[in-house]
Amino acid sequence: METKYNDIIFKEKVVSLFEQNRAQFGANDTTRMSEERSKAFEQFKKVGFPDKKMEAWRNTNLKDVFAHNYNIQFSPVDEKSDFDKVFQCNIHNFDTQTIALYNGWYLSEDKHLITLPNGTIIGSLAQAIKEYPELVQKHYNKYTNIEENGLIALNTAFSQDGIFIYVPDNVKTYKTIQMVNILDKEDDLFIQNRNLIIVGKNAKLTILHCDDSYNYSRSFTNTVTEVFIDEGAEVDHYKLQNLNDSTTLINTTYFHQESYSKLTTNSITLNGGLIRNKINVVLNGEGGEANVFGVYLADKEQHIDNQVFVDHAKANCNSDELFKGIIDDNATAVFNGHILVRKDSQHTNASQTNRNMQLTDKATVYTKPFLEIYADDVKCNHGATIGQLDEEAMFYIQSRGIGDYDARLLLLYAFAAEVINKISVDTLRESIDDLVKKRLRGELAICDQCVLQCKDQEKTYEFKIDISKI
Repeated sequence: METKYNDIIFKEKVVSLFEQNRAQFGANDTTRMSEERSKAFEQFKKVGFPDKKMEAWRNTNLKDVFAHNYNIQFSPVDEKSDFDKVFQCNIHNFDTQTIALYNGWYLSEDKHLITLPNGTIIGSLAQAIKEYPELVQKHYNKYTNIEENGLIALNTAFSQDGIFIYVPDNVKTYKTIQMVNILDKEDDLFIQNRNLIIVGKNAKLTILHCDDSYNYSRSFTNTVTEVFIDEGAEVDHYKLQNLNDSTTLINTTYFHQESYSKLTTNSITLNGGLIRNKINVVLNGEGGEANVFGVYLADKEQHIDNQVFVDHAKANCNSDELFKGIIDDNATAVFNGHILVRKDSQHTNASQTNRNMQLTDKATVYTKPFLEIYADDVKCNHGATIGQLDEEAMFYIQSRGIGDYDARLLLLYAFAAEVINKISVDTLRESIDDLVKKRLRGELAICDQCVLQCKDQEKTYEFKIDISKI
């Protein structure tokens, strides 16, 4: 008789698999890391998977997700030919250093860890633990919280591989580093990716993190990324998500900033069945700056959940949040923003904005901006809107001889462009701009190639009107 899965039954399966395969987890762990893995496993056994009873998960229901029997891949598979096929073309004038995870494991043609000429180290986290245990241990699992929910604890217990990036002090990376998480397997995979990024004092890193699926198989990816940004360092971080409608992605990123560091992170969600992005920023030194942006497009039955927590732990720091969403058909969008200003964090300047375009009466948007302030000399504001296309703007455009369909596209594109224009890398901004236009026309679904390399020389996608001249 076939087992009918739910979150409780799947939890029991996961616990059993961990106990049966304990020797395969963390073979290269330091003593502390091994202890933390065991502690995280006990925490997961205690709390299980998050559910709607938890305030932070009230509008994201994982019940249907756990109705399926996912498989866990305990060892890497050599898929070099598939990797080459995926990356057979490049974006013109966009030179990146590409590193990839394939079905949860680091994929490499030769070395699993590479040292670039400027001293930057990139590659497999599992390999970094073997070669640089002291460096990894200094930061690994220092910025997460396994008590936040069961998925964080599960990732800490189950993680076997992921991406490792180390930028030494005073090094300015001359290329964008592109992290690609590729899903391409017929089995319904349950994947725990763990990434660690360390940026030294006065260093600079531009990073593009892509989540892509290349078939229509069901999968569940639970990714945890820790990013340490030392004094005076600068990080430009871009998250691009283009997944099939059967994919569940839980993506949690912890940014820890020291004095006078600067972070800009921009999440662009184009497709996915159920996607939840949790961004946690701690401004742990004076003079820090965090810019947290995002744009999300959802249709059909898709569900997009963005959770942002910015902790002003020190004085004289600035943060700016802007998230914009376009929600169509029966799709659902969630935005929960929380800014915490601690007692001694005087002269804080914090702004939080969420705007949503609801295109049908069946689309649903939940938005909850929240300020928690314990200092008295601060400047903070927040706001949220849910609206439809402006009829007056539609009339104005149509009165200039533009049809209803193109008028709608113009307004929707202009709505999203405010976030897209904050991308500082010119070639990347132009590519994202093009992808959003395609998505609005319904011409972008699951790609056969990397989402950033989807331009087809034989087939171009153009608006019927030149937006730049209006």
